[in-house]
Amino acid sequence: MSTSLYEPLRMGDLVLPNRVVMAPLTRNRAQPDGDIPHALNARYYAQRASAGLLISEGTQISAEAKGYAWTPGMYSDAQVAGWKLVTDAVHAHQGRIFAQLWHVGRISHNSLQADGQAPVAPSAIAAASRTFDGTAFTPTSTPRALETEEIARVVEDFRKAAVNAKAAGFDGVELHAANGYLIDQFLRDDSNRRTDRYGGSLANRSRLLVEVLAALTSVWPAARVGVRFSPFSNANGALDSNPQATFAHAISRASEFGLGYLHLVEGQTGGARELPPGADIGALRALFKGAYMANNGYTRDMAESAVRNGTADLVAFGRPFISNPDLVERLRLDAPLAPGNPATFFGGGAEGYTDYPTLAEAKGA
Repeated sequence: MSTSLYEPLRMGDLVLPNRVVMAPLTRNRAQPDGDIPHALNARYYAQRASAGLLISEGTQISAEAKGYAWTPGMYSDAQVAGWKLVTDAVHAHQGRIFAQLWHVGRISHNSLQADGQAPVAPSAIAAASRTFDGTAFTPTSTPRALETEEIARVVEDFRKAAVNAKAAGFDGVELHAANGYLIDQFLRDDSNRRTDRYGGSLANRSRLLVEVLAALTSVWPAARVGVRFSPFSNANGALDSNPQATFAHAISRASEFGLGYLHLVEGQTGGARELPPGADIGALRALFKGAYMANNGYTRDMAESAVRNGTADLVAFGRPFISNPDLVERLRLDAPLAPGNPATFFGGGAEGYTDYPTLAEAKGA
């Protein structure tokens, strides 16, 4: 029997009212002093609460995990209180929201790190990437390699962030293991040249992923945990000699935890959907026992077809949600989508953030 994009989906004891997901979107609008969410963020998320599920912007698990100016954290009491404003506002609008837990690894700059120290990574290899330091987009700094004995601290930071997300009122958490950030850096053989138990073989390169998922599922029921990968994306200099094999192993290990969903960026992050030779999204999806969340350039027709045909259980939309807070209703009605203003995507205030009207508001204007 076919399923509609607009029908509910059950994940464990959580029922999502539809299959349209708001993808995690970095908007750089936390309070600069302390990286704290505030009332404007609460309004932004509440406006989009008709999504079946909201996934928060990437949220750093520690000060070390930060890679971009004005992004929120999940490690201080003030940040937890700020996020509570957000989750309360979303729940007041009958929404559901997961926190995306994030460590950027080498995708950072010394100026964003405590005392100007180097960012950390699996190996001391600079990324061919840039980051926003609060003034301009600037090349990322050369990282230092994490010592073996430090990795347990990183895992504990993820666990504490999961505890804080629960205290902040989230409905679950998503592990950010995509787009060239720390977990992705460990998985890929181009960025991971380690010779200890976290490098070399697929089992070793997946060890941090497995340890972090174990930590998250010690805090949350497994059905309230999702994981995001971008197997064939080269975002932030992410390269691997055999991504199909690497991510087949990683997804198989993730599936062992009974997670709520697998979230894949299909193709290049925010770019082309074409896959390299040997790439097979369907084969990767088949390795995972939970729900499958598809992402990257989906149109209304593509999303409806994917859910109807069973090739996806959920479809995540990114930029369309920026300028269409009522995206679910617009998709349902096949109504025109409002264009976004890229000049206001990153940083700023209400302009280009909470001032996009709904379809009803636009008609009444």
